[in-house]
Order: sequence, then structure tokens, then C-alpha cells
Amino acid sequence: MIRPATLLGVILMSAASLSAAEPDPRVFEMRTYYAAPHKLEALHARFRDHTTKLFEKHGMTNIGYWVPLENPERKLIYVLAYPSREERENAWQAFGADPDWKRAKEASEVDGKLVDKVEIKFLKATDYSPEIKPSHADERVFELRTYTTTPGNLDALNSRFRDHTVALFKKHGMTNIAYWNLLSDQEGAEDTLVYLLAHRSPQAAQESFAAFGADPAWKSALKDSETKAGGPLTVKGGVKSLFLKATDYSPIR
Repeated sequence: MIRPATLLGVILMSAASLSAAEPDPRVFEMRTYYAAPHKLEALHARFRDHTTKLFEKHGMTNIGYWVPLENPERKLIYVLAYPSREERENAWQAFGADPDWKRAKEASEVDGKLVDKVEIKFLKATDYSPEIKPSHADERVFELRTYTTTPGNLDALNSRFRDHTVALFKKHGMTNIAYWNLLSDQEGAEDTLVYLLAHRSPQAAQESFAAFGADPAWKSALKDSETKAGGPLTVKGGVKSLFLKATDYSPIR
């Protein structure tokens, strides 16, 4: 006979397991800023001293801030999270109208604008993404990977990651940070997977991927998925990789 307290514990554990398996319901926004010449450090200072705090003030969640290891285009890539698209619009409207933001922006742009161009993508977490939350490690680099699938094969690619790839990455020393698909109204929503890994170093990433590629479990999963799909799940040249380092004000670093 199961005691009531034991039964309650089982129920709570089951509920927790179900909750943990549910995808993060938030809307994510990946923003890429191209700083004006000689302005990247000033842009960092504005984010560090003002912008990130004002984002939080207006209900935005700072996920992470990164720059490419090789950065001739002076990029800053960051991710925010919101409860919904509507609340995102409201938050940005309030942020733009905030007198503290107006003063910070005006003071930082006395010698010219800090940003030449902004690119935006709206994302949703996959159902196999780890919990997307702040995390720190002493020494690591990040890798932003973007996959473009062959027609109709995004679900198959997600299934391969869910059932095999994510666990095999971890097995071979990679840290899974986040996995996203584009929201349905975004260009490329039907064929794009975006994800973020962490490695001890670029060399460690190379070694991990070599071990991953040679793993019989990966070879079997790859063969099975491509046989079922009738060919590769990604288009030729459809895997893009960008190595990043976190800024000193990034919640994930």
C-alpha cells in the first residue's frame, strides 16, 4: 500500500518532470549590432552602464551578449527574452521613451552614432533546448551555429537533435546552451535551426566535433535520419558557425 505522503511525492515529481520537459514559452529576440568605426568600445560602455539595466527596468530579460572572436565588422550579438511579442513591443516603446535612456543615448553620441546597422530575428526555444538561464565559467568560448534544412526537413532535423545530437554533444565535451527555431512570421522559419554551444576553446571545439563525427552512435543516427528523409537534412553549405566570446556584462559567459 502506498502511503499518502509517498503518493504525493510521486505526483509532485511527475509534475516537475512534465514541467521540465515543456519548452520555454518566451519569445526570444536575437539582435546583431554593427558598430560604427571606432565605436564598439563606446557601445559596450553604454550597454554595460545603462542599456542592460534599462532593459530589465522595462520588463526585458537579458540572456547574453557576445562578440565574434574575429570581428572586422564590429558586431555585437545579443539575445533578449519577453513573455510575448505584444509585451516586447510595449517594453521597447517604454524603453525608447525613458528619460534615462534618452540622456544616455545623447551623451554617448556626442561624437556620432554608435551603431550603423541592426539585424533582428525573433525566435522560440525548441522543446529539447536546455533551460535558458544565466551561467558562468572561468574560460570558455561560444559557438553560434545556424542550420538551413532541405525542403520539408526541419522537423526531421529537430527530431535528430532531440533524440541523438544534443546528448552526443554533451558526451563529447560540448555544453548545450540553447536551441531555437524562428517564429512562424520570420523569413526562413520553415527551414532554420539556430543554436548556441560552449567549448573550453576553439581547439577543444575542433577536437569535440572530430570525436562526435567518429562516434558510431552519431553515424547510425545520421544514416537512419537521411535514409528516412531520402537525403541530407541540410542543404549544401547550410551549416554556418561563428565563434564568440561573451562580454563582461553578459549574463551567460
